[in-house]
Amino acid sequence: MSGSAVQLNSWNNTDGSPPSYNSTGNTNSAFVHDENAKYVIEKETELGGKDTSEKNGNLQNDETDEVKQYEESSDEEDDEIDNKCSRAVGGVQRNVFKFCGTHKLGIKILLAVIFGCLYCAYFIYAMIKYFDPRDEGMVRLLWFTLAVAFLTSGILLKDHVIKDKWSFDCLSGRDGSTSQKVSRIIYWFLVIGTIIFVIVFVIVDIGLKKPDYLRSASGIFAFVALFYIFSYKPSKVKFRPVFWGLAIQFYFALLILRTNWGYTAFQWLGDRIREFLEHTDAGAKFVFGEDTYTMHFFAFKVLTVVTFFSAFVSMLYYAGVMQFIIRHIARFLSFCLDTSPTESLNAAGNIFIGQGEAPLMIRPFIKDMTRSELHAVCTGGFATIAGAVMAAYINMGVPANHLLSASVMSAPAALAMAKLFWPETKKSKARAEDVYNMKKGTEHNVIEAASNGASVSIKLIANIAVNLIAFIAILDFINATLKWFGHRVNMHDPELTFSLICSYVFYPIAYVMGCSLDDVFKVASLLGTKTFLNEFVAYSELSVYITNRETYDSYIANALSQNITTEISYQNDDLILGNNITLSGGLLSDRSTVISTYALCGFSNLSSIGIMIGALGAMAPSRKSDITRVVVRAMIAGNVACFMTACIAGLLYNPE
Repeated sequence: MSGSAVQLNSWNNTDGSPPSYNSTGNTNSAFVHDENAKYVIEKETELGGKDTSEKNGNLQNDETDEVKQYEESSDEEDDEIDNKCSRAVGGVQRNVFKFCGTHKLGIKILLAVIFGCLYCAYFIYAMIKYFDPRDEGMVRLLWFTLAVAFLTSGILLKDHVIKDKWSFDCLSGRDGSTSQKVSRIIYWFLVIGTIIFVIVFVIVDIGLKKPDYLRSASGIFAFVALFYIFSYKPSKVKFRPVFWGLAIQFYFALLILRTNWGYTAFQWLGDRIREFLEHTDAGAKFVFGEDTYTMHFFAFKVLTVVTFFSAFVSMLYYAGVMQFIIRHIARFLSFCLDTSPTESLNAAGNIFIGQGEAPLMIRPFIKDMTRSELHAVCTGGFATIAGAVMAAYINMGVPANHLLSASVMSAPAALAMAKLFWPETKKSKARAEDVYNMKKGTEHNVIEAASNGASVSIKLIANIAVNLIAFIAILDFINATLKWFGHRVNMHDPELTFSLICSYVFYPIAYVMGCSLDDVFKVASLLGTKTFLNEFVAYSELSVYITNRETYDSYIANALSQNITTEISYQNDDLILGNNITLSGGLLSDRSTVISTYALCGFSNLSSIGIMIGALGAMAPSRKSDITRVVVRAMIAGNVACFMTACIAGLLYNPE
């Protein structure tokens, strides 16, 4: 008994004192509990050593059953007090809930059919009675209905008609549906056809008409050559992801920038996004005041957009829409670039969500990823921006259509540059069917999803605000310090500033991207600000040039309409108009503005390195050393992915 007493003493008394006794000679409650635990263990040994966890589970189940019996008995006692009418209503209620639970799928189908029929009746009536091709609203209704019908039909056919799960692998011969020989012939036909088409198009449509645009093509070759030379293992580089990553970029840019219908479609989509984001003003006016909320434009007009967009995206996640879109983009990227499912899914997710949130979709697989996959995941986060942040940039005046296309184009570029800079040397352990099996949101309803999305934006808004305050203050301090040193050696025009230093450091990059020669220094300064501070500060500087251009065009148009002589003068980089309006920093050409929009569209800066290490390190603590090893290279690769996107935009953009 003494030995048992010593053991119990170690369990129940932190000060080393023996268990206390009460006046009746019994031990305290803790001692009695331990005696019972000892008895349970002894009984388990006598009964054959059954699993303790199983016993505890049974005990918990017994306790749960007792609680349920108590609640049921309590309800029955309450029912005896209730009158017959209340019991009848309760019985009907229980039967209705039971029926709905049993026939849940059938009820959903019935409601879907009813609403579908009502919408079809509305749509047919609107098209027959009021359709006008000049009415943008009617055209939007038509295309929206056709898109929803197409997606719905595809989902129904995939789930109920096509029994075998279709994937892009069926086109490549990996699943045995076609012979390896035929698939290789098709693949090389596409490769050779793409090479011939790109060469002929660049020579005929660009080289002969605007040879200066070929600087952008030289930038593409320069970045690829440098990355190959400084690759982690040049001998292991596989050029399929590099080739098709750039090819997808080229085709996508060709669609947007060189076809009237493609440019019009993305311009229309950008306008609709801007129109959609303007609904944020209703909430901002209610909270901050209708007449005062624009007095603090950035805080109450720009940052509030993040809350609205975050809530909306959360609702789409709850409905499964985002998972559907991201999954199929990832399958397409994996098929074309031959990248693993995990890195492809992360790259697709980065189009819509940030560098810290996208890896959550592949969190269970991070611990088993190869270093090349980790590098690709980090690069994807650095090369793109989150949808909520993009919404804020749109509100700052950055062209919405180019921001949208830049975010999409940077996904294949990120994979291409990642696999060139750190090639794969091992086989991925993740299976496609496991990776692409993304679940819907865990919220109980769409209201909870919207609320959670709005709550999540608090951290993002606070992060944006404090980073801007900190980095703009740091930039001002650095500029003041550099100016002080410059004044000591009579350097006044121009003054020594951080922007001036960056304009020289990044001049070669801005030059090979194809910026207008008069704007190379300005664009190089923006690139330096984005890399060493962050992209939000860089876009805020770009928005100044965009506003200046709008003011300048308005001044010229007004002068021409009134037949007034325009007066323009320069003071350093500032442009002074005849109506005494000073455009600080001067102007950027449309071409340079577009190239800058693509080049700045990414989280690739020094401060984001800490964010990436913190996010991925928390998801896979065992891989933190590997993450810290690849993250600096990934930041460089993410930056160059944005530069590659800008090069292709510079090659194909035609202001006319």
